[in-house]
Amino acid sequence: MIAAIYIAVAILFVVGALLTLYRIVRGPSILDRMIASDVLLTTLILAVGADMVINNHSRSVPIMLVLSAIAIFATVAVARYVSKQDRAITGAVPPDDHQAAKGGS
Repeated sequence: MIAAIYIAVAILFVVGALLTLYRIVRGPSILDRMIASDVLLTTLILAVGADMVINNHSRSVPIMLVLSAIAIFATVAVARYVSKQDRAITGAVPPDDHQAAKGGS
């Protein structure tokens, strides 16, 4: 009975990972790809956590912390990139630069 649960969990993790890989490849936008890569990293963290539960150990906690830090920093980096790209396309001036744009000090 327990082995069947482990197999079902493994199948769900693999299906989830394959679906997110499909979304990473297909896109269509960079934001879709970023969300899919976050979901893939989350799935990987969950798989490592499931391994810790199954094998009754906590040696993989540093791996989980590194993966979550990678996900956070990658999300912030892509958000900043898309934000700068959006400002360049629309020609918008950031709120802090209004005085500099007017020539004031």
